[in-house]
Amino acid sequence: MAEVDPHISHRFDEELQEIRAMVLAMGNLVEEQIANAIQALQTGDSALAREIISRDYEVNNYEVHIEEECIGIIARQQPAAGDLRLVMTIIKTVADLERMGDKAAKIADMALAMVHDGLRSASPALLRDIDSMAKYALDMLRRAMDALARADAEAAIEVAKGDEMLNQEYRSAMRRLITYMLEDPRIITQAIDVLFIAKAIERIGDHARNICDHVIYLAKGKNVRHLPIEQVAESLQRE
Repeated sequence: MAEVDPHISHRFDEELQEIRAMVLAMGNLVEEQIANAIQALQTGDSALAREIISRDYEVNNYEVHIEEECIGIIARQQPAAGDLRLVMTIIKTVADLERMGDKAAKIADMALAMVHDGLRSASPALLRDIDSMAKYALDMLRRAMDALARADAEAAIEVAKGDEMLNQEYRSAMRRLITYMLEDPRIITQAIDVLFIAKAIERIGDHARNICDHVIYLAKGKNVRHLPIEQVAESLQRE
């Protein structure tokens, strides 16, 4: 077997590290965008909401640039085994991060509409579930990215287990909002807007769960998408 040029191997490692760093930077930006969107919603800060919407292109640019770099690595280096799994994991992860960024922009856009409609002064109770849901989703994202940075399958499993808790919070929020609409039909439009925001946060949790699945694939070489997380945990324990 021909020996690998150490200079080529070193450059390959550098390229992988650069891409990993970009993915983590993208994750930090998306986390910031989500947190700011919730803040804009809660405070009625129109300027902050507009800033979030205007910065969505930065998230998109990260996705395009990282994906192009990954494709370039595959074409130039033809990585095998673990390195190929890392590249594929990164491509899948940035796709989920980009969709989270879209959700942040959507929340910010709806925050602007609510300020225009006077929701903050009229019906602040409608937002009561949003804060706890957002904190939970952001914690999932933060921990999923940490598991990715360490290629830690066990940590990814623990984060993924929390997705059902966020789903339960969403269902509770939905029931509460429906009750508000039945009690006061005048707030139906506002309540539906809040319901869409709650759904966006729930979807952020789903994307964090997806990242956990990617981490498990990276660390263990197993495609666990669409499998119950309990089944995944039991399978890995038997190894």
